[in-house]
Amino acid sequence: MSQANQIESNGPLVRVRELYKHFPVEGSDEVWRAVDGVTFDIQAGETLGLVGESGCGKSTTGRCILRLIEPTRGEVEFAGRDVTAMGKRELRNLRREMQIVFQDPNASLNPRMKIGDIIAEPLIIHKIGNPAERRERVAWLLRKVGLDADYMKRYSHEFSGGQLQRIGVARALALNPRLIVADEPVSALDVSVQAQVVNLLQDLQQEFGLTYLFISHGLAVVEHISTRVAVMYLGRIVEIADARDLYLSPQHPYTIALLSAIPIPDPSQRRDRIILKGDVPTARNPPSGCRFRTRCPMAIDDCARTDPELREVAPGHNVACIRVAGYDTAPKAEPAHGAETSLHVKT
Repeated sequence: MSQANQIESNGPLVRVRELYKHFPVEGSDEVWRAVDGVTFDIQAGETLGLVGESGCGKSTTGRCILRLIEPTRGEVEFAGRDVTAMGKRELRNLRREMQIVFQDPNASLNPRMKIGDIIAEPLIIHKIGNPAERRERVAWLLRKVGLDADYMKRYSHEFSGGQLQRIGVARALALNPRLIVADEPVSALDVSVQAQVVNLLQDLQQEFGLTYLFISHGLAVVEHISTRVAVMYLGRIVEIADARDLYLSPQHPYTIALLSAIPIPDPSQRRDRIILKGDVPTARNPPSGCRFRTRCPMAIDDCARTDPELREVAPGHNVACIRVAGYDTAPKAEPAHGAETSLHVKT
């Protein structure tokens, strides 16, 4: 079979500009700012890793791009087409090009349907092929993800977590998509199985020219699979760079703290671990200025007054920090009130 997708050379496949998703708070006029002004591009054929703490808005961002939930405002373009302006018919056609792999493979599969019917369902919805052709396609997809074609006759409760996630990948591939949003696809799996699924995703990407938005809080996994990495904190992207550059030379204080938590698989080595003090502020009422300032060891008084935008500090490396990206004119100023300064401990 020939490649399902042709990688474009003129501009990004996905273009996101000032994306917002605010959820109303019941019994209040306030909103929960899950995604609050996110901007990034995804080039055709690459894997953009999106990382951050739980609740920072990663999964909401992915679902807004696919319009599984409606953005509050902002622009999302896919191959030059405005996704946010599409009607139901256009959006349904676009579903063939944009798919998702969910975090919990067991919850995302209907336990009353046989595996073959689950994988064939997108083909039926889009009226692709006759029953015999669909069965052949399902068998081929199962083999592609490393499963036996006879598994199409079984139900989801008969499979392990790793096998279920492979089935989820097969379903996502059914319509020959160009973009797959992988929403924490390995977080519910054992470590050994995680490696198998990540390797499978990479092999499929090479074979079919797929583009991934890989959402995860597993920093080691993201480093292994990603072309570029975007770091998200409380609804905002605070740093985005080539994966190698970001892991070797992180610039934002939050990114540095995150990477310090990656364990070293050698008991004889130690890493300077950065422990962030205090709780993550609420997205219902985020801090003024920089949202990370209440936990940042580098915070100064200006951080409370300046809401930093992403600025390029090196080719392809963008950071939202007034101390790093050239805003700051007083590097020796005292830390803002309440900011923690001694965060380094040995582990």
